Amino acid sequence: MVTEIKPDEQRVALTPAGACALRQRGHGVVVQLGAGEGAGFTDDAYRAAGAQLSGDAEAIWADSELLLKVKEPVGPEHRLLHAGLILFTYLHLAADRALTEALLAAGTTAVGYETVEDAAGRLPLLTPMSEIAGRLAAAAGAHHLQQPQGGPGVLIGGAPGVRPARVLVVGGGVVGAEAAAVARGMGAEVVVLERSLERIRRLEELFGGSVRVLMSDEDGLLAEARAADACIGAVLLPGRSAPKLLRREDLAELSPGAVLVDVAIDQGGCFETSRPTTHAQPTFRDQGILHYCVANMPGAVPVTATRALTHATLPFVLELADAGEVTPGLETGSNVASGRLKHPGVAAAFPDLPASIAGAGA
Repeated sequence: MVTEIKPDEQRVALTPAGACALRQRGHGVVVQLGAGEGAGFTDDAYRAAGAQLSGDAEAIWADSELLLKVKEPVGPEHRLLHAGLILFTYLHLAADRALTEALLAAGTTAVGYETVEDAAGRLPLLTPMSEIAGRLAAAAGAHHLQQPQGGPGVLIGGAPGVRPARVLVVGGGVVGAEAAAVARGMGAEVVVLERSLERIRRLEELFGGSVRVLMSDEDGLLAEARAADACIGAVLLPGRSAPKLLRREDLAELSPGAVLVDVAIDQGGCFETSRPTTHAQPTFRDQGILHYCVANMPGAVPVTATRALTHATLPFVLELADAGEVTPGLETGSNVASGRLKHPGVAAAFPDLPASIAGAGA
């Protein structure tokens, strides 16, 4: 396991308890020095768990058969990919052609947390971070509605005799439900737009009328966006590029100083004007509209996020380590293998790249 080098990323992919579990099953574990410090885990804790500590990240990459990360390999790490390596991490390849091509060229087997499905079609390794990202999205919206942060100067919960902020959440999945719950808890007037009638019924039951849940369509989306002080983009098409729900020309119709929070930015963003930002520089303005598009939102809370993530990933890590290959239970997470794209969403994003999916790729 190596230290994350993506800006402002302090999460870690394996806790000392996870290292201990791997050692008890006979696997060697190598951890880069300092990898867990930002998440609250000392090098001594890893040593006590039986892990070997190394300061040489390149050697860890070169010698690993299974490499655990939290975020996708970034530019300087692309050259470290190699054949015979199983990489297990968040990938979000549909929004990252350079990494996709690097994985194909290297012959690395890449398994993405975000596309692993359980028997019911749920996403058990994406859900913990979606829950955290949704909660953070509401907090980010509230923070950036304040005038010193570039917002219009609206308090999310209003004040006696003064209306609260109007928050629009686009997408009623895990992210959207969490964002809506937190925004409503802060006193906002909240509307959720969702396309699935079954999901709409579940959300109405969940919120008991305290949040308006509406069927989403193009006209309704723009009408609700015009009335919103903050709009949270929470759409998800597993493995695929996010659809562009607000176009550049739509920004002129939004409330002056409105805030857009794009949680779908890892998959390319659901607003046409979105582009990835960092925790250090989280926002930019386009046509007067403030955009918050941090690509690793849970990285702001690495202590909480690491524990939530590794609780979910460890059983799959043990499964991969024991088998030494991608097992049937992880097949949906396989994005790249043997120099070909394996996930239909990624293949759809890059139809010119080689794929082993019927009707896709070269």
